Amino acid sequence: MLVKMGNHDHHLKGLLLLLLLFFFFSSFPSSSSCTSVTMQDGLPFQQLLSTNSRSFEISGDMFVKDGLPFRILGGELHYFRILPQLWKDRLLRAKALGLNTIQTYVPWNLHQPDPEMLNFNGLADLPAFLELAHELDFLVMLRIGPYICGEWDFGGFPAWLLALQPPVQLRSSNHLFLNMVDRWWDLLLPILAPSLYTAGGCIIMIQIENEYGSFGSDHVYLHHLLDTVREHLGNNVIIYTTDGAAVENLENGSLQGCGVYTAIDFPTGSDPSSAFALQKHYNPAGMSPPLSVEFYTGWLTHWGERIAQTDAASTASDLDRVLSLNASVVLYMVHGGTSFGFQSGANTGAFSFDFQPDITSYDYDAPIGEAGDVSNAKFQAIREVMSRYVVGTLPDPPPLPERRAYGLVTMDMLASLFDLLESLSQPPQGVSTDWPVPMEQLKQASGFILYRSQLPASVQPGSKLSVVQVYDRAQVFVGNNSANRMYLGTLERWSANSLTVATAAALPGSQLDILVENMGRVNYGPFMGENKGITEAVFLDDTPILGWTAYPIELNDISKITSNIVTRRRMYESGVEAMTSDPDLAEDLQVGGGGPAFYRGVLKIENSQKSADTFISFQGWTKGVAFVNGFNLGRFWPSIGPQCTLYVPAPLLHSGDNELILLELESLTTATTPTVQFVNKGDFTCGIKSS
Repeated sequence: MLVKMGNHDHHLKGLLLLLLLFFFFSSFPSSSSCTSVTMQDGLPFQQLLSTNSRSFEISGDMFVKDGLPFRILGGELHYFRILPQLWKDRLLRAKALGLNTIQTYVPWNLHQPDPEMLNFNGLADLPAFLELAHELDFLVMLRIGPYICGEWDFGGFPAWLLALQPPVQLRSSNHLFLNMVDRWWDLLLPILAPSLYTAGGCIIMIQIENEYGSFGSDHVYLHHLLDTVREHLGNNVIIYTTDGAAVENLENGSLQGCGVYTAIDFPTGSDPSSAFALQKHYNPAGMSPPLSVEFYTGWLTHWGERIAQTDAASTASDLDRVLSLNASVVLYMVHGGTSFGFQSGANTGAFSFDFQPDITSYDYDAPIGEAGDVSNAKFQAIREVMSRYVVGTLPDPPPLPERRAYGLVTMDMLASLFDLLESLSQPPQGVSTDWPVPMEQLKQASGFILYRSQLPASVQPGSKLSVVQVYDRAQVFVGNNSANRMYLGTLERWSANSLTVATAAALPGSQLDILVENMGRVNYGPFMGENKGITEAVFLDDTPILGWTAYPIELNDISKITSNIVTRRRMYESGVEAMTSDPDLAEDLQVGGGGPAFYRGVLKIENSQKSADTFISFQGWTKGVAFVNGFNLGRFWPSIGPQCTLYVPAPLLHSGDNELILLELESLTTATTPTVQFVNKGDFTCGIKSS
């Protein structure tokens, strides 16, 4: 369901969506008091309003399902990191581990990418995922945010929040921020209501916020979230918070006395007994079933690092320690999946310039690998531990989906990025400004932005070109066309923000192009909420350069770009069109030089063959973005690693010709005809640190 807000035609499917639209244009006042539920020692959290016999409660320091004690054996699995056609396969693998519950985040930015757009299609089809989980007899713990972290771009917040005026204060009781959250939840929560366990569905618990205690202490904000959920969903579901097992975190992030269950997480290897004892202090007597909401099976990986791996035996041993205490647990992650497109997030160190973008794969060294692998030692070790705590024999996992090494595919250069600006940019002519402006001011969420100006008359050999701050990586070029365009160098927020103008480039009035890549918004810590692109000024020596045109390049629909250029190339090669109207493009097509440029290849699959999972190896390439049949697989960066390949799930392929488009940002590292190799397994051995 992809709905343009304000469109009231018959495609909105009747009264339900009309009701959602009504909610979208209204908001509710915030509250800082516990008006929803009063908890009493020893009594269940909910006084169920439904006459349905189904119930999920807390009593006697236990979860109680339909009147019987219940232990949550859960796993974190993100529907939005898995193609919908593979949801069932991955869920069945989780069931083979002995799990009875799935926990997942709900990313606001995926479902409402624009203030006027509601998206529940494809990867975002949350209702379909909940229905499938229910069919497979899973319960669901839903983490609705509005902040989710999850190594996801901007921690799940939509980028358009950053363009609001006055500026919003994220994760706070700021009125403008709460108003936006209300509008989003007024749409989301009615969709979730039919899936509550007490309504016959699978949702047993709803988490508000995410580890808020390590960020802030605004309880007015938390109370507002609580009241909003109760207003829509009533008392028929357990609401919980999750924080690290430390006093300060729990003081800041829990809502004691408000009928909200305080859950915890803690590092693998720490003492679970002391963590659960601390948890009891933040729940009423009898209302604290021990639960580790994030038992870490692995860890995340940034570009330029070694691939994160954890020992299978010690992970399984630590899990056994938790379960031996009669505790409930959620494996984070049971299956990581892939951060397709531009959705991978980033971290920072102590300073903003210490930028650490996440790789495209979210394998997480989880027991179920990115492509469904379960033959690893970690899956087997965890399965053995789980088998001791479940009744009956665990089911076998389904067979691994077929994989195929399709081999080499030759890549032909289409055109330079510069020569496709009118096709790439929205608007095609760009936006004129006196000073460079960030992406968000131009209503751009992700991708690239090209800033164009001219070198001032004062330029001379050795002049310093500098950017106050670039978010996150910029390639700088001087020259008016492909014949004289010169690459000056790269600016990176983590290394350098200035370049020296070479003698050959020191030409007053020459075109200056700065191509900036948004490498993922920070998803955790104090530097969340940064704008992307160039946010202040560009200087030549000590004088700011004025007069810019910004070209937003989101790459949301690659097909429109490539179909036009491929047609023109074929006409050019056959002699039908001389292409005199675009000599720069003709020259690019003949020369086939370095990046930033688009390349195209075709993977042919015989009609007799069924498409299979595969991986694209980028050995010989430097950095860029890959698209298969118009689907954005994500970023590749083998020159820094550790990820050398991108996972291509079989549902993205079909019999016949499959189009592969690459945007290579730099020069290829091989002088031979450019190719990619389709292989049958992932590779995380690229880069200096990995080698």
